[in-house]
Amino acid sequence: MVAMTTPVCDFGWPAPDFDLPGVDGKRHSLASARGENGLLVMFICNHCPFVKAVLDRIVRDARELAAHGIGSIAIMSNDPAEYAEDSWENMIRVARERDFPFPYVLDETQEVAKAYGAVCTPDFYGFNGKLELQYRGRLDATGRGPAAPDTRRELLEAMLQVARTGQGPKEQMPSIGCSIKWRDT
Repeated sequence: MVAMTTPVCDFGWPAPDFDLPGVDGKRHSLASARGENGLLVMFICNHCPFVKAVLDRIVRDARELAAHGIGSIAIMSNDPAEYAEDSWENMIRVARERDFPFPYVLDETQEVAKAYGAVCTPDFYGFNGKLELQYRGRLDATGRGPAAPDTRRELLEAMLQVARTGQGPKEQMPSIGCSIKWRDT
């Protein structure tokens, strides 16, 4: 496991479109995932200890954001040949067990991860209603540790600000996680 951190937010960067298969049997795109006030695009996987540590909080925050017009989608771009835990069958299992309130989709070619410049799992991209990037930061300060009751919910706060104003906070801390597992080309 190589821990990576994300680059700083490139405010206003337009969200690249995609059309990916979801574990729910449907195809999902930028248009189908977005909410009235924005979209949270998350690159996650099943095996990463950073993702496992925060997955319940991701689900909780996505539910809360939906009530404020922010859509969410989780994209799995890792090469499952290297990590069997990231297989399609395990994606379906994890989404059901955790009751994901968002589409969980497979980026089999890794083209979407490359278009977004994703570097790790979890990697969060928060877009406003015009699908302009406003947040590229972490969920919270816990990394892969447990959250204390007073842990500041940085991603949630940022996306609520985006929902209200269309703009994200100027100060953002990068996300940290396991590197994307790229296919050998």
